[in-house]
Amino acid sequence: MENIFALGGATDARSANRQGTWWQRLVAVEPGEWRPLLWSFSYFFALLCSYYIIRPMRDEMGIAGGVEHLQWLFSGTFLVMLAVVPLFGWLTRHFAPRRFLSLVYLFFIGNLLVFFLLFRSDITHAWVARAFFIWASVFNLFVVSVFWSFMADIFTNIQAKRLFGVIAAGGTAGALAGPALTVVLVLPLGPNNLLLLSMLFLGWAVLCINRLSAWRQSTCAGSKTDAHKKKSDMTDPGSEPLGGSILAGVRLVWQSPYLMGICGLMLLFTTLATFLYFQQAHIIRDHFPDPAQRTALFAAMDFTVNGLTLATQVFFTSRIVGRIGLAWTLAIIPLGLVAGFTVLAIAPALWVIVAVQVLRRAGNYAIMRPGREMLYVVVNKEEKYKAKNFIDTVIYRGGDAVSAWVYAGLLAVGLSGAGIALAAVPLAGLWAWISFRLGTRQEQLAAGVDRGKQRR
Repeated sequence: MENIFALGGATDARSANRQGTWWQRLVAVEPGEWRPLLWSFSYFFALLCSYYIIRPMRDEMGIAGGVEHLQWLFSGTFLVMLAVVPLFGWLTRHFAPRRFLSLVYLFFIGNLLVFFLLFRSDITHAWVARAFFIWASVFNLFVVSVFWSFMADIFTNIQAKRLFGVIAAGGTAGALAGPALTVVLVLPLGPNNLLLLSMLFLGWAVLCINRLSAWRQSTCAGSKTDAHKKKSDMTDPGSEPLGGSILAGVRLVWQSPYLMGICGLMLLFTTLATFLYFQQAHIIRDHFPDPAQRTALFAAMDFTVNGLTLATQVFFTSRIVGRIGLAWTLAIIPLGLVAGFTVLAIAPALWVIVAVQVLRRAGNYAIMRPGREMLYVVVNKEEKYKAKNFIDTVIYRGGDAVSAWVYAGLLAVGLSGAGIALAAVPLAGLWAWISFRLGTRQEQLAAGVDRGKQRR
C-alpha cells in the first residue's frame, strides 16, 4: 500500500513538473520569479484600473469646463507637467525610491479625496471641472512613468526582456477592468463615489511597492554577484535617496546622447500618433454622420486593440524580443507605419485607417511600450527616475501639443490628408532608424560595452 501511495506521489510530482515546464515555456518565467512577477502585474493592474475608473469623469469634466476651452486644458496640462518636474526632483533628492514612490501615490490618493469632497459639496464651478481634467491627465502619465522606473530598477536586463511583456499585460487587464467597474457601479453608487474606489486601487499599488521592495532587498542580500549587473546595483535599490539637483532630469537628458535619442523616439512616436488620430477623426466623420455609429466603431476598435494587446503581451512579447533582439523589436511598429502611411497616401479609405490604427495601437502597447521601457534598464538610478520622468511627461505632452499644431498648419497650407500621410512616411522611417540604433546601443550597454563611462 505504501508503494502505491509512493507511486501516486511520484506521478503527481512528475505531472506538476510537466505543468511547471509548460507554464515556463508559455510565459518565459524562471523559478523564483513568479512572486515579483505577480506583484508587478498586480501593481500595474491597480494603477490603470484606478485611472480608467475616473477617466470617464475626466472626459465629462472636459465638457463641463467648456468644449471651447479644451485647447487651454491641454496647454494647462503641459504647464503643470513642467511644474511637476522640479517637485519630483526634490522628492528623489531627499527620499529613497521605495519611500518617494509611496509618497507619490499617497499624494494622489489625497488629491482624489479633495476632489471627492468638492464634488460632494455640490461645488459645480467650471474651474473645479477644469482642475480635475488637468489633474487626471497629469496623474495618468506620472504614475505610469514612475511605475516603469521602478520596474527598470528592480529587474535585470535579462529579466526585463522576459517579463516586461507579461507585466504590461497587467496594465491592459486593468484598463479593461476599470471601465467595466465604472459601467456596473456608476448608477448604484454614483460617479462621485467611484473616486473612493479609485483610491482603494491606489492603496493596493502602495502595498505592491512595499512587497516588491522587500523581495528586492532579500534578493540583494542573498546574492552578491551577478554578471549582468553593476557593482553599484548590488545593494537594495530603494535604500537611499538619489540626491542630485531638483532639475537633474533635464540636465541628464541634455548630457546623454542615449537619452536624447529616447527623446527623439518619443517625439516621433507622439507626432505620428497625433497625425493618425487626426486622420482617423476626419475619415470616420466623413463616413458616419451618426454619432452612435461612430461610437460603436470606436468601441469595436478598442475591444480589438485590447484583445490583441493582452494576448500578445502574455504569450509573444518576450519571445519576439528573445528571437529578433531589442533593436528589431523596437523597429517593428515604425516600419509597419511606413507601410501604413504609404497605403493611406494611396487609398485613404475607412478600412485602411481602422486597420492601421488597430495594429499600431496594439503593437505599441504590446511590443513598443515594453521595449521602450527596456531601454532604461541599463542606465543609472538617477536617470531611471529623474530623466525618464522628464521624458515621459514633459517631452511626451510637449510632442502632443506641437504635433497637433503642425498638423493644423499642414492643413492650413492646403495639404490634403493623403499628402500629410505621404509626408509622414519619412518620419516613420526616421523613427524606425532611431529605434533600431537605440535598441542596438542598449544591447551593447547590457553586455558591458563602455561600462564605467559616465556619459553615453
